[in-house]
Amino acid sequence: MQGYLVQFGRIIASDKAYITMNPELALLQPYPFEKIRLLLDGLTPANKPAISLSVGEPKHAAPAVALEALVANLNTLEQYPSTRGTDELRNAIASWLVARYQLSEPEQLAAQHILPVNGTRESLFAIAHCLLDRTSPKRKVLVPNPFYQIYEGATLLAGSEPDFYHIDADADQNLADISDTQWQQAQVIYVCNPGNPTGSVLSEKGFKLLIEKSNQFDFTIISDECYSEIYRDTPPCGLLEVAHKMGNTRYERCLVFHSLSKRSNLPGLRSGFVAGDAGLIKQFFQYRTYHGCTMPGPVQKASVAAWKDEQHVIENRSAYNKKYQAVMPILKPVMDVEQPAAGFYLWPNLPIGDEALTQALHTEQNVAIVPGSYLARLAHGNNPGANHTRLALVAPLEQCIEAAERIAQCLHKLT
Repeated sequence: MQGYLVQFGRIIASDKAYITMNPELALLQPYPFEKIRLLLDGLTPANKPAISLSVGEPKHAAPAVALEALVANLNTLEQYPSTRGTDELRNAIASWLVARYQLSEPEQLAAQHILPVNGTRESLFAIAHCLLDRTSPKRKVLVPNPFYQIYEGATLLAGSEPDFYHIDADADQNLADISDTQWQQAQVIYVCNPGNPTGSVLSEKGFKLLIEKSNQFDFTIISDECYSEIYRDTPPCGLLEVAHKMGNTRYERCLVFHSLSKRSNLPGLRSGFVAGDAGLIKQFFQYRTYHGCTMPGPVQKASVAAWKDEQHVIENRSAYNKKYQAVMPILKPVMDVEQPAAGFYLWPNLPIGDEALTQALHTEQNVAIVPGSYLARLAHGNNPGANHTRLALVAPLEQCIEAAERIAQCLHKLT
């Protein structure tokens, strides 16, 4: 394909006719970090050590028990892995779900309701192509705004239309504000709990409303719960937990996605799972047998070890909580910011424009952040990310403190 250009969803070559491509590719917007690159193009960073609070990539140490299992099982690379994953892996996941969310019948969970996936990013994208019916009059997918951009891209490339619903610190109210007309038009809703970037958490009441609307209007709930184990005080409840309490022990119309990336500081392992409605899991399994997204044997063994160990999760959560305790007193005097219930982000309301602050922090302090408007879309006359920024507290504690002090210095000067 060397020498070809892509324009308006088609491949163009000077000496060849047009080659048809999927026109929906032209609907995709640049990823936020490409926009940031353009925003900072030509600007010289300050002569200080760089600190990044922009990418939500965990930097804490991975659990030794998982790394040891990975290395000890390299010989399993000699066999093709199964799409369903090993019984050992699905049983480990089922046991974790039962313990974490007070579910029942782990054997049935493992047999019918769980499918390993290569991280939540890949599977959150793929599930839309399995679930969405292009011929249905229900053309919409409810997508949180601001959001993880995979939700939008998956919706567009599956031939559907995103219907953005506003999210902020009150996750329950955000769902209550969705109209019955919106529910009626939707095939699927994406929810992120705890929220990215807000850190807000749905209560049992909020999930109950969501399940009731799903039953009433016949749509599927996709609950991205990859931040579920990073919380301040109280473990967030989950979709399957509330469904089970409501008597929906088959988890109809409910799918949850979990990952080891945030919980266990293993983003490069690309390991997670989807769990829920047995009928949907069965269809997704068939889809994935064609998709070819099987999890390598050593990764499965490392994942078993990680899901079985909670001590490293407790230590990980404690490390994030120490960062919040350290940076909040520094940042609160210069911006409107509250400590979120969960996650490892801050989502402050800024006294100046989000792009202007991003540029100023780059040139004056060499601190990288994400403009909030790049994580959201203009919808209903408003971009809910405008004049916000997402600060990822993933750097070591000392760097997070240093970054907060630099941000405070910058805002004092600008305001």
